[in-house]
Amino acid sequence: MRVDVTVNGERRVADDVWEGESLLFLLRERLGLPGSKNACEQGECGSCTVYLDGVPVCSCLVAAGQAHDREVRTVEGLADGERLDPVQEAFIEAGAVQCGFCTPGLVVAAHDLLARVPHPGDPEIREALAGNLCRCTGYEKILDAVRLAASKR
Repeated sequence: MRVDVTVNGERRVADDVWEGESLLFLLRERLGLPGSKNACEQGECGSCTVYLDGVPVCSCLVAAGQAHDREVRTVEGLADGERLDPVQEAFIEAGAVQCGFCTPGLVVAAHDLLARVPHPGDPEIREALAGNLCRCTGYEKILDAVRLAASKR
């Protein structure tokens, strides 16, 4: 099947997409956007989190065909050209990147939280990031990054 999707503001087309193919596979392997990571493939780690029509989803759980004629925004799409999003900058500044594998999903989840709640408390931050696992267990630095990004708003 053909999937016609807008990714990070750009219309993209992929042909010969298998019906069981995930949005994550489409983004990484067909469209060359490796930011979203492939880890658990069960929606438990959050490393593949992207926006689908403005709602964060685990792209490993979304069939590529479900993204047809819809808008996807990946971690690559948060930046404005060469200028990083303030959440991305805060993760770097706070040293919240550890090995970096979980970082894209955490950045998207934090970006979504701060769009909804500009100055969240720690319980709100923890709840918002509960679906994202860090194998390096660097959660304190991640919380610092979200607090830092919120303070700069």
